[in-house]
Amino acid sequence: MFIEWNGHSCFTLTANNYSIVIDPYNPQMFPNKKPNRLSANLIVASHGHDDHNYKEAVDIHISSIDNPFSLETIETFHDDVQGAKRGKNNITIFAYNSIRVAHFGDLGCFLKKEEYAKLQNLDAIMIPVGGYYTIDANIAKQIIDIIHPKVIIPMHYRGENFGFPVLATIDDFLKLFDSKEVHFYHTNQIEISRTTSPQVAVLEYS
Repeated sequence: MFIEWNGHSCFTLTANNYSIVIDPYNPQMFPNKKPNRLSANLIVASHGHDDHNYKEAVDIHISSIDNPFSLETIETFHDDVQGAKRGKNNITIFAYNSIRVAHFGDLGCFLKKEEYAKLQNLDAIMIPVGGYYTIDANIAKQIIDIIHPKVIIPMHYRGENFGFPVLATIDDFLKLFDSKEVHFYHTNQIEISRTTSPQVAVLEYS
């Protein structure tokens, strides 16, 4: 399975010539972000906000190939007050050929015991770390320490030329790990397989 980061919380998952775009965003919401067209067979959005559910950014391709992914949704909240501020949020688990990855959307709360149980044995997660609208670096690390995913891909943070100004940079998150655990990529893509080494994978924004 290939995971490609399109910026913010948007990713493309690809397996067996089938692709899924997760949480496409409106590029006009971000300073210095040039509009880019994505293409996929399917769109999955964690919630309805325009920086996660901008379907106009994706060209859908009808394929004769059946969807090889199985999807499982865990309903959570976008804030720490049961959705009173920002509504609901979905964590989605994507499984292909015994590889399981989870996209946490705009998670804004701690999880329940039964939700943690569903998130065990994950090969990779895409998790927000920038705070303000979502969980921050410290809460993300606490969740990670409970579910022990193999590969951790941080998202929804601020960089030099991307992200909302109110978000924290990735630095607060990375300092919670041993430097040997952090791998910086010069690409926005990573392949997840049984042989992928455990790591925090910082993909390059492009």
